[in-house]
Amino acid sequence: MPGIGTLVNVVAVLVGAGIGARLGNRLPTRTRELVTDALGLVTLLIAATSAVAVLDPALAAYVGSSAPLLIVLGALLLGAIAGSLLRIEAGLEAFADRVQGRLQRAASGPDRQRFIEGFVTASLVFCTGPLTILGALNDGLGNGADQLFLKSALDGFAAIAFAAAFGWGVAVSVVTIVAVQGSLTVLGLALGDILPDAHLAAITASGGLLLVGVALRLLRIREVPVADLLPALLVAPLLVEAAHLV
Repeated sequence: MPGIGTLVNVVAVLVGAGIGARLGNRLPTRTRELVTDALGLVTLLIAATSAVAVLDPALAAYVGSSAPLLIVLGALLLGAIAGSLLRIEAGLEAFADRVQGRLQRAASGPDRQRFIEGFVTASLVFCTGPLTILGALNDGLGNGADQLFLKSALDGFAAIAFAAAFGWGVAVSVVTIVAVQGSLTVLGLALGDILPDAHLAAITASGGLLLVGVALRLLRIREVPVADLLPALLVAPLLVEAAHLV
C-alpha cells in the first residue's frame, strides 16, 4: 500500500522521541555503533535487490541485452557530473545550517530555543537524505517500502539521541516527514502511471547503486556524497529512451 513506509517512519520517530525524551542518551557508544553497522549491512542487502533490476527482461527487450549495464553506468557518471556541478550535497548542508541559524536567532528563552533546535535538526536529518527521496519514490512507484522501513529504523534510533538532547521538539518533526515523503510518494504514483517498465527498471537499478553509497557511509568506510548522485535517477530513463531509438 503506497504510503505505508511513511506511516511506519512517523511511528518510529514518535517512539524514538518518546524513549529519548524520557530516558536520555544512555545507550553506550559501542552499542550505537554496532546498531549502525547492522543497519549498514541491511542497506547493502536492499541495495543488491534493487540493483538486480538491471537484469529485468523488460529493460533488455527494450534496449537490447548488452545495453542495460552501460545505461546504469552512464546514468551514474552523468548524474555524478551534474550533481557535483550543482553541488547538491553542499547545498543541502548549507540549507540546513541556514534554517537552523535563523530559527535559533528568532527563539527566545532556553526552552523555546531547545524545542526549535530539536524540531529543525530532526526535520533536516530525517528529510534531506537520499533514502528519503529513493524510498518515497519507490514506495509510490510500487517497488515496495523496504527502503523506507530501513530509514524508519535509522530515524528511530536517531530520534532517541536527538530527543535526549533537545526534548519533544524532535517528535514534531513528523509533520515535516509526512509533508516531504508524502509529496514524493504521490510523485512516484504519478510516474508509475507514465513510465514504461523498462524505464522504471533503470531507475530502480541506479537507485540500488546509490544505496550502496548510503551503506558505505553507515559502515564508516567512505563518506560518499550520495546526494550529488541523485541526478542519475533522472538521467537513467533518458538514456533508456536514447538507447531504444538508436
